[in-house]
Amino acid sequence: MEKKVVYELESLYRDNFRVTGFSFGQGEKSLCILGNTRGNEYQQIFICSQIVKKLKELEEAGRICEGHEIMVIPSVNPYSMNIEKRFWPTDNTDINRMFPGYLLGETTQRIAGGVFEAVTGYRYGIQFPSFYMTGNFAPHVRLMKTGFEHIEKAEEFGLPYIVTREPKPYDTTTLNYNWQIWDTQAFSLYSTTTESIDEDAAENMVNAVMCFMNKEGLILKKVPEGYRSQIIDDSELAVVRPSRAGIFQSKIHVNQRVEKGQKLAQIINPYDGSCREELLSPVDGVIFFVHNHPMTYANTAVLKIVPSE
Repeated sequence: MEKKVVYELESLYRDNFRVTGFSFGQGEKSLCILGNTRGNEYQQIFICSQIVKKLKELEEAGRICEGHEIMVIPSVNPYSMNIEKRFWPTDNTDINRMFPGYLLGETTQRIAGGVFEAVTGYRYGIQFPSFYMTGNFAPHVRLMKTGFEHIEKAEEFGLPYIVTREPKPYDTTTLNYNWQIWDTQAFSLYSTTTESIDEDAAENMVNAVMCFMNKEGLILKKVPEGYRSQIIDDSELAVVRPSRAGIFQSKIHVNQRVEKGQKLAQIINPYDGSCREELLSPVDGVIFFVHNHPMTYANTAVLKIVPSE
């Protein structure tokens, strides 16, 4: 294992900003794995730390295949993580909306540009991002329909779901999109949580990455096959939105099977405790996403369901 600084930015008032990576093996730039770009993505950096630990063990045992380099970058935004702020501290910009970056631009553009130079040229790229809405997910691989996506490769992770969707204008500045445009087969892997550590879910994600690397001939390790992934388009998910704002009380959990008409959650008046609204399932299916913030606005997607086939 080689620990290296993949990008460094001088600081006027404190120690320099550094993005650190861990390199395993030698040869073709085969796989780059990237963790958090936002300061509250604790599950994402934890997953990467466990991947680094596992790869170190495999390398010491001689189980990383010859001719392949694997790079793991646990965090792109240690400054924000240090002060528990989701976005860049000084101007509240999102590094994962700055790719491919600009080395002469604003701070987050420079960080994105420096990191992108370091991660460009790999055959595969895996990112552990978080969603723009707070909540818990069923573990899945997410792919944008850029024309460069590879669903058959996404199946090699053995996760329950593969979700595809049409890219939106803001997606053109994300790492995943730019990786694909620059000839890296990119995959976004979503774990159950973001701002808390779920060790069981993290272990499942580590196993999914090991399964992918084993099938691609990057490591020599027997790994459980996992699931036969169900491929769904994001537009096929049934979305539940409250018509009133208030305290959100969920009655179900991710991966739970529900029936049409079943009570899923309720919206509570924060002043008098009365029930403003009951949220019912519009379909038979499996819970894919559950909002996990105590409060919610009206017309916000608080639940998503994979309809039964």
